[in-house]
Formats: sequence, structure tokens, C-alpha cells
Amino acid sequence: MSRHLTEEMFNKYKNVRSDRGCTLEMCIKTGVDSPHLGIGITAGDESCYETFKDIFYPVIKDWHGFDPSTDKHMRDLNPDNLQFDDETKALFNKHVKSTRIRAARSLKGHFLTSCATDEDRAAVEGKLKNIFETKFVGDMKGKYYSLGGLTDEQKEDLRSNGFLFQMPKKTNCLYYSGAANNWPHGRGIFHNEAKTFLAWVNEEDHCRIISMSTDGDILSVFKRFALASDTFEKNADIMFADNLGFIGTCASNLGTGLRASVMVVLPEFNKDVHLLEAACGKLCLQPRGSSGEHSAAIGGKWDISNKQRIGFTEVQLVQKMINGVKQLIAWEAMLAAGKAADVQTAVESM
Repeated sequence: MSRHLTEEMFNKYKNVRSDRGCTLEMCIKTGVDSPHLGIGITAGDESCYETFKDIFYPVIKDWHGFDPSTDKHMRDLNPDNLQFDDETKALFNKHVKSTRIRAARSLKGHFLTSCATDEDRAAVEGKLKNIFETKFVGDMKGKYYSLGGLTDEQKEDLRSNGFLFQMPKKTNCLYYSGAANNWPHGRGIFHNEAKTFLAWVNEEDHCRIISMSTDGDILSVFKRFALASDTFEKNADIMFADNLGFIGTCASNLGTGLRASVMVVLPEFNKDVHLLEAACGKLCLQPRGSSGEHSAAIGGKWDISNKQRIGFTEVQLVQKMINGVKQLIAWEAMLAAGKAADVQTAVESM
């Protein structure tokens, strides 16, 4: 944001409001209050991306390498188009401890979380809760928990499964945007009975849908994710634009908004984190520690995911993650065999 916002631009828009009354000042608040954190701009409602496109579009192009003024976002949620054979599945099941695929969905006619009022947030929660309770059936059937009404026993159960999300910390740009206002009002968690599908309500976005497993079977996880996405689109009016994809609060999560990740054990790479970061950079992957961003990799267990969000389809991004993790596992074996120099050369030559 700071690279693209000019004084002339600010003066042009300082008295302009989006469809629901959001100002440019609201959008850039996170970047003003925390200039060291990431992208520096969030949207207060769906129309902010168009109302203030003179600043949003250059930021999106800078962050994603995708130009919303000329490019069109592509979609593909067909699991049949994913390449994941039995040999790859066996390899992943050997090295991968868990798999998650998640993406954001936002409901039309409401503020995004950074500018949401208590009334609007409650209305979003009510709509989503109704979809969970009436439209998610069969293997997807489950229970919704209001965050503010959880018992200590329920909190411990959700926390032990990695389901319980926390209020954004001051190390998160969403905190400064206003997304943490009046926490935990209007927030909640849904999961199916098998605990393989999870949804977060009014965390960073209206809804974060998450498909998961405790193995490396990415194809099954993606099939469940696609089913959840389809269920939402059939039963809710979802924010989507041809040039931006799925609309979310943070401009870093446009397009597919999809993050496909695996927890993979890489003890040799763990001895040279800089090499892992370089390798992931060349493979368009993002490495995180065992407990998420800015955390350590306990026992050499790394969270590896696709880095890009927009300009590629869902299938393409999941495929990038699969292919990239396969390469990391191969390099991990070379490191274990004492071939660190060969790995270094391979990474540098990409």
C-alpha cells in the first residue's frame, strides 16, 4: 500500500465512500497502524475494490503479479483434473502427517469483517448457521458452535483437534483493520461428525471452509473441499468477480483464496532453513512452522502450501503444491545421503 498510495490519490478519495459507506481511510488503516505487516490494505465491503481501484489494483498486481484491469480469473474445482496417482499417494502417506485445503467465502449484501457492525456480523452468522444445519447432509452433517458460548470442555475438544481459532493478534494485519472488534460476538465453528470438514465463521472472512485429513490423501481432501464449495454456491449469494475471483477482506486472499497445505516431516531441511526457504521460493510454495506463520518447525515438521492465490485455478494451485512437495521429499532424501551441494545447485539453477 505504501508503495502505491500517493498524496494526490488520498486527496482524491478522502471524501468518497463505497456502497456501504466505507472510506479509503478505513481500507488503509491496517497499513498505517502496522506498516511492517504485509499488504497494508483491506476492503470494508465488496465495492471497495472497485470504488478505490486506483489503489487496490496496483497493490493486487504488485502482490500477486496479476492485473485485475486486464486479466480474468479462472476456476476449476473438478477433482478429476487433479493428477494424484497411487504411487504419489503412497509417498505422501509416508512423509505427510496431515493435509488441509481451505478457502474464504463471503456473502453479498454485508460488510466484510474489517468494517462489520455487530448487527451485520450476527446476520452473516445466522445465514451461515442455517446453511450448515439444513444443507450439509450425509458425511458433511455436523454441529455449529458459537464461539462466545463454548464450555471449557468444548474449547478443549476443539483445541485438541486444531479447530479452535483465536482472536487475531497484533502481529496480524487483520487486527488493525478492525476484524477483531467485539470479539467473540458473531463468531463460530462448524465441523462434521467425522471431523474432516471445518468452517470458521467471521474470523478473517465471513466463512473459511476447510477440508482436512490426518494423512496425505490430497485427492480425497480436495473432493470434500469441492463439495463444500459447491454447497455454499448453491445456497448462498457469494461475492465473486470475473477479474478478482472470490472476494475476501484482505487483498492477499483474492482469486481462489485457496491454501492447500500439508504437514510434512523434513528433518534434513530443518538443519538449513534458509535452503528450505529458497527451495520453496523456486517452487512457488510457502513454508511455515508447525504452529503456523512465524513459528518453529517442531521435530522437523513443516507446513508447506501454495504461495499464489489468483491467476491460477484451484486444481492448478493444488497441483503446484503436490508437485512441489514431491520435489522437496526427493531433495530431503538427497540431503540425508550427504548430497547437500547437489541440492543447493539444483535449487539455484531453477
